[in-house]
Amino acid sequence: MTYTSLQSPTDRDYSYQLNLAHLYGNLMNTYGDNGNVLMMKYVGEKLGASVTVDIVSIDDRFDPDHYDLAFFGGGQDYEQTLVAKDLPSKRHDVAQFIENNKVILAICGGFQLLGQYYIQANGVRIEGIGVMGHYTLNQQNNRFIGDIKIHNEEFNETYYGFENHQGRTFLSDDEKPLGKVVYGCGNNKEDGTEGVHYKNVYGSYFHGPILARNPRLAYRLVTTALRNKYGQDLQLPSYDDILKDEVAQEYADVKQKADFED
Repeated sequence: MTYTSLQSPTDRDYSYQLNLAHLYGNLMNTYGDNGNVLMMKYVGEKLGASVTVDIVSIDDRFDPDHYDLAFFGGGQDYEQTLVAKDLPSKRHDVAQFIENNKVILAICGGFQLLGQYYIQANGVRIEGIGVMGHYTLNQQNNRFIGDIKIHNEEFNETYYGFENHQGRTFLSDDEKPLGKVVYGCGNNKEDGTEGVHYKNVYGSYFHGPILARNPRLAYRLVTTALRNKYGQDLQLPSYDDILKDEVAQEYADVKQKADFED
């Protein structure tokens, strides 16, 4: 049975409503990536939307008509094995959600499980649900760990993050990367790609969480969900109107602290 984990305050007026599914949020929640859910909720509220977040986990139905956004985070091998056993029951609904151009953010293990399969560090093959074409191989006695920077040419946006993954992911011909690697390892340290972008699915190995460090991407996800639901002509506040000054102030605060510590 799904349960609501977060709800926008009820003491204010909202123009819109967004429902967000946190897929396996009780199991796939490593590296602080739950912060992505908090960021989407925050941006939604700044745009005038009340946001309800439900945990959709093992034996729960994922309703593709009810939800407007979904977040699918990463977990350890044991938790991912449990999720992989349940996920096929949601395959049809997840595929419908994707083909209806709804928004998914998938990080690390969630990114892998949407694809064809992934190979664990011990060589065991875990099947994904195959709603996307990528696949993930393992590597011996190595992980990709460290700061990473990528550039998305389609949006002309640069994203920063921290990667920590053993898998090497390879995209299919119908998938685009989230960005090209400027520095760091990316999907596989071979083809210069990081993450995936297919329809309105965005996948990445960025931890930290990705949306807290890259609010333009958060804005893109939430505004896409709102326009999907309320019409493509929906007039919304711009990124500069609601987030630019806050990000600039946060940067100034961090820099001031760093200068003081030096």
